[in-house]
Amino acid sequence: MRTLTSALVILLAMVIAVPRVQAQVSHTASQSAIDAALQQHVSTVAADRADLLRVLGNPEVKAVAGKAGLDLRRATTAVASLEGQQLTELAAQARQVDQALAGGQSKIVISTTVIIIVLLVLILLIVAID
Repeated sequence: MRTLTSALVILLAMVIAVPRVQAQVSHTASQSAIDAALQQHVSTVAADRADLLRVLGNPEVKAVAGKAGLDLRRATTAVASLEGQQLTELAAQARQVDQALAGGQSKIVISTTVIIIVLLVLILLIVAID
């Protein structure tokens, strides 16, 4: 009887231990997948900053900012401190401005002027708040 009890205890212990052993299987992403995702994020952030700086360096944008009395140097230095959703939204607006300016128009359309001013004011407000 003692052997039967020992066999049942061992069998019960194995039944209990098997799910725990299987639960230890790793379900995380591989290091290469993590590295690729980080590299993609860094590239996206760098491209967004480059788009903003390209638009801020445009002579027509400088003229509009000068007429509006906005400091482009401060806005340009503020681009380095932008992150996350703010950077993404401002970069999208900068791309719209860049497309409008690259359209071959000799005059800046009022909507483009408004976008430029809003873009500059948003950058300056974000820096002032932070």
